[in-house]
Amino acid sequence: MKDTEIDNLEKLIPTLATGAVKKAYLDVLSSGNSVLEVIDSTLYEVYANGIKKKIKDLPPTIEVDIGKKIQLP
Repeated sequence: MKDTEIDNLEKLIPTLATGAVKKAYLDVLSSGNSVLEVIDSTLYEVYANGIKKKIKDLPPTIEVDIGKKIQLP
């Protein structure tokens, strides 16, 4: 494979991953199980019939600037 072909395939990874996560979510619900989901900083157990049971509030997220360079000693 050429580098451009590999680059084009790699660009599809986020879309494929999103689809795989959605499918897994629906597969779990359709099998009669529940899933854990974070909605507005709160953890819920979600059931296939749409019921959401609050588990707990989560601490606020911490934003991190990944692109920031630091000076090492």
